[in-house]
Amino acid sequence: MLHNIFAKFIFHTSLTLSILLFSSSLLARDLEDIKKEGVLHHLGVPYANFISYIHSDGFESVTGLDIEITQGFAKYIGVKYEYVPATWGNVIGKLTGIDSQFKDNQIIVGKPVPIEGDIIANGITVLHWRSQLFDFSDDYFPSAVWLVSRTDSHLKPIIPSGSLQKDIEMVKKLMSGQHVLAMEDSCLDPNLYNLYGKNIDMILPTRKRNLNEMVPAILNKDAENTLLDVADTLIALEKWPGQIKVIGPVSESQKMAAGFRKSSPKLREAYNQYLTIIKSDGTYQHLVEKYYPSVFDFYHDYFK
Repeated sequence: MLHNIFAKFIFHTSLTLSILLFSSSLLARDLEDIKKEGVLHHLGVPYANFISYIHSDGFESVTGLDIEITQGFAKYIGVKYEYVPATWGNVIGKLTGIDSQFKDNQIIVGKPVPIEGDIIANGITVLHWRSQLFDFSDDYFPSAVWLVSRTDSHLKPIIPSGSLQKDIEMVKKLMSGQHVLAMEDSCLDPNLYNLYGKNIDMILPTRKRNLNEMVPAILNKDAENTLLDVADTLIALEKWPGQIKVIGPVSESQKMAAGFRKSSPKLREAYNQYLTIIKSDGTYQHLVEKYYPSVFDFYHDYFK
């Protein structure tokens, strides 16, 4: 039996190495290669006001905070901009060339897939498991995961204790016996916040669902509650006033950033330089005010 286990270990290790070697030539693209081609390929998943689709007169276009930041970055490095649509399930593979998912609290490495983009930018939360697959830029937006309920829920918003950890514990106790929507392979993954085994009925989507569909789902009475991050919550409170309420935090403070292949350090460095410039000259502040005007009420210190 020990021999079989060892043989399986060798097989899976060899398979992973083969995948990495097979895709290594694809992973070498960095800033100079992008400048030579003359195009920056921006991978994005429609999410909150980071990336939104607009339909008008039969035409579809994209807008949002990350669209404008990345367009500005492309201009900064002297290349054309191209948007490449993706989903939460395939965006990492489109960047790294290896289909990778986060399931049951572990990274699942899949098969090689075509690389289609140079940067992921759609309000993606910095998480440890993601950092193992690609590198993040400097952060540029605050986040956290909250418990959000319909207003007819008997749950009441907690009274902040002055300790974030105590507030999180209070919210988790309130979740006991509740039906709560969540989504694995995202920042709303229950594994990340130790929510399984807590007498909470975690409801995961039976089909592919976008993060911006979580509030419509509880309004449709799929459940009374949902996990939701800051950006989506701010938009939902404006879009459905009086229909939802924030109960309290489920996570520690989080941050959002752009993602780059680990073999693209120069591109990441240039992006960080660009972020520094637009934060200094007021461009960044203007864009945040345009797409998230209410975020300053919650995260004033972050945007000082």
